[in-house]
Amino acid sequence: MTRLQLFGLTAAAVLVSSTAYANGDKANGRTLIYTCNGCHGVPGTNNAYPQYPVPKIAGQNQQYLINALHEYKSGDRTHPTMMAQAQSLSDQEIEDIAAYLSSISPK
Repeated sequence: MTRLQLFGLTAAAVLVSSTAYANGDKANGRTLIYTCNGCHGVPGTNNAYPQYPVPKIAGQNQQYLINALHEYKSGDRTHPTMMAQAQSLSDQEIEDIAAYLSSISPK
């Protein structure tokens, strides 16, 4: 493979991967996160049972959020509250939520 071909493949991969981030609608994501704020928006929040520190998700990497929500939805991650939340979301809603949360700065 020549260097030009390798460069072309690399450039194509970057373009394809960057379009995956463009699919989320931040405005819709903002309206969907109202339930997320109940736990993730309160400083020092822990679940009552089991004791589990709730991570901050504002400013988190978009693809990480998408992957995590899909893993909760499929049962690959097994936190009961998050599984229930994720299972109620469509794939597009997951993209929208991730687009919005990744666009705001953490506090």
